[in-house]
Amino acid sequence: MRKLYEKKEILFAVLWIVLYCVVLSSLKGELGNDSIWTLVALIVFSAGITIFVKSNHLEEKYGLKGVPKNMKKCLLFIPMWIIAMGNIWDGFSLSYSKTALVIATLSMILVGYVEEMIFRGFLFRAMLGNGKTSVAIIVSALTFGIGHIINLFAGQANFETFMQVIFAISWGFVFTMVCYVSGSIIPCIIAHSMVDALSLYGADTNIGDWAYVIVTIIVGVVYSLYLSRLGRE
Repeated sequence: MRKLYEKKEILFAVLWIVLYCVVLSSLKGELGNDSIWTLVALIVFSAGITIFVKSNHLEEKYGLKGVPKNMKKCLLFIPMWIIAMGNIWDGFSLSYSKTALVIATLSMILVGYVEEMIFRGFLFRAMLGNGKTSVAIIVSALTFGIGHIINLFAGQANFETFMQVIFAISWGFVFTMVCYVSGSIIPCIIAHSMVDALSLYGADTNIGDWAYVIVTIIVGVVYSLYLSRLGRE
């Protein structure tokens, strides 16, 4: 793994993404988010990523050293965290009960960690190393959004998947820009985990869902443009 990382870092990132998408789409499609096996798979992915990063002392490269020391830049995270709570804007309604809810919640939290590390960590940093910042930002955001097409294989409807891809692309730009400008991936992991975990607790009404998607797209565009004007940490 280390040799592949050193010689072909982008390929290294892509292989992580492909493996993750294949495994998770299969498990979620057959067993669901509340399956212990889905949780186990996510724990394995999380452990593998963490061990690789720590054993190779890559915490600083991937933005795991903490939040920016400049508190003004910490304020940049507020809009992201506000829209991260959008799934409960229209009220609460539990998707699962008891043990299943705990398993699904833990799974969604780990999804936030794994997906941020492979898209904003491995892929984005690999492409950023080539000196093409704009390309790295666009590819990281689009790949993250398009990756949600795997939900089709989990039995999700076509239109619902299409809207989720657009929604995810908007979030992809927000996460990538915040990570790039702040130099930290931690706020993105927190926000991403919030979005996914709170989806299990939201009322999930048509009006509420559409409002959340539209607000996310609008805020994502404005927020990303604003962040693009700021200097990098």
